[in-house]
Amino acid sequence: MKTATSQTGDKPTFAELYTPKLVTVLREGYRLTHLRADAIAGLTVAIVALPLSMAIAIASGATPAQGLYTAIIGGFFVSLLGGSRFQIGGPAGAFIVLVAATVALHGMDGLILATFLSGLMLTAAGFLRLGTFIKFIPFPVTVGFTAGIAVIIFASQIKELFGLSIDHEPGELIEKLPVLWAARDSLTPSAIGVSVSTVAIILMLRKFRPRWPGMLIAVVLAATATALLGLPIQTIGTKFGGIPSALPMPSLPAFSMDKITAVLPAAISFTLLGSIESLLSAVVADGMTGRRHRSNCELVAQGVANVGASLFGGFCVTGTIARTATNVRSGAHGPVAGILHAVFILLFMVIAAPLAAYIPLAALAGVLAIVAWNMIEGPAIAILVRSGWGEAIVLGATFFLTIFRDLTEGITVGFALGSVLFIQRMSRTTAVSTHSPFVSVDQADASRTTAPYDEESVANPDIVIYRITGALFFGATASIGSVLDRIQDNHKALIVDFSSVPFLDSTGANMIEGLAHKARKQGVALWLTGASRDIQRVFVTHGLKKPFVNYAATSDDALAAINDAPLQKPETE
Repeated sequence: MKTATSQTGDKPTFAELYTPKLVTVLREGYRLTHLRADAIAGLTVAIVALPLSMAIAIASGATPAQGLYTAIIGGFFVSLLGGSRFQIGGPAGAFIVLVAATVALHGMDGLILATFLSGLMLTAAGFLRLGTFIKFIPFPVTVGFTAGIAVIIFASQIKELFGLSIDHEPGELIEKLPVLWAARDSLTPSAIGVSVSTVAIILMLRKFRPRWPGMLIAVVLAATATALLGLPIQTIGTKFGGIPSALPMPSLPAFSMDKITAVLPAAISFTLLGSIESLLSAVVADGMTGRRHRSNCELVAQGVANVGASLFGGFCVTGTIARTATNVRSGAHGPVAGILHAVFILLFMVIAAPLAAYIPLAALAGVLAIVAWNMIEGPAIAILVRSGWGEAIVLGATFFLTIFRDLTEGITVGFALGSVLFIQRMSRTTAVSTHSPFVSVDQADASRTTAPYDEESVANPDIVIYRITGALFFGATASIGSVLDRIQDNHKALIVDFSSVPFLDSTGANMIEGLAHKARKQGVALWLTGASRDIQRVFVTHGLKKPFVNYAATSDDALAAINDAPLQKPETE
């Protein structure tokens, strides 16, 4: 299928960037067969999302009803306005740590306000076209923080898995573990039996009946056993009084300047993690289907979804990788599947809300234990560790900071370490060569080469030729500049060949500008050859214009011009 392009140039138009995929799918022609496929996929995803949404909400310090509100409203807007055909939005396990910390610090009103502000930030990020940059998060960082979150999620479920009696459970892992150990005498055998049975049923169905909704079946069986046997364990009914059978009326969150200032750090964390999770999920869907999402449109949709969820008392919405992958595997045709998934969850609330009161919290803890295990990408971790010390350090730093410090700090430090590692490796790929019969590359066609330089011209003591290979940026200028700085006043001309330089930043241009000043001071003519138009534009911006410097298409052309004209030293500064 031909991709739409702007008629005015290479840059896409506003419509091309922000047209929802739903509109694209409908323009292609939407038939009854497509609706049938989307309905089946939407029902399948809704069955998966039901127990997950409630379990994530409870683990986050919210009510199961809020988890359902988030899945319904957030999932609806993500699919209605999103830039991915298959994205499924809703509450995500990755947010449990941040949401629980926000509830503990600022209360439920603070969480809803932070979600509202995060929605505004995500929308702004989309319209500012920041989606392209968010995707540059290094792979070791995403693997590290995901694994760290998985450990924290599992630790947060130990209380329910073992039915422990704890008056106040600390949020920090280091503080939590001694409290859990101290409460070991209060474990409840019935809770352990329910949680272990839930995990076992999910794993067995995944192996022998992978197409069956294992999580929902396990939760239904656990609820049935709890009700029939009268097991002495906590349920949604005993802790939360069940769930409502309808959506609440929308209302703006209560806010003041002091409250906004207080929850702003949490809103920024929601925005950062939501952007990463959503776009990572969209990339996974693209890899499974061969499609291509619109990242900035996706961020706008995520922003609207978060604002909408907060108006109904919900919390953070993001693209969910597992539910999105389920949507794709279920044969979804487009965003209608995601919209129907939200409708099916709403129907469950309306019809079966009283039954949810019997769901044991131990069963939902078992569901989250499976989710946490799935979040740890064992093969990816092994590959990164074997890849070298750099990837291992980035992975380890992100992982341990996420667990013992803070998720945002883990991502920030991991990204910084990954960037330093990238700069160090890129600087090693940039080199400079001279006094050898190297081949000049034709800029019009990089696959063709001209004849080697004339060795007599290269060996001419009056002419020095340097070729720079690789990106000339701030990480490489020190080493390259030290070589180029060896120019002496007994030279008549200096040729610097840029035909193998794909990129030049302002630091590199500033270094060349300093070289030009030194050459002029020593009376040496400086020739810059093989530079692309973009690189020449940077040069001109830094004042590297004729007659301060000379330009030629290739080093051969510069040599010919020098040989044809009598060598005269330029005026010194």
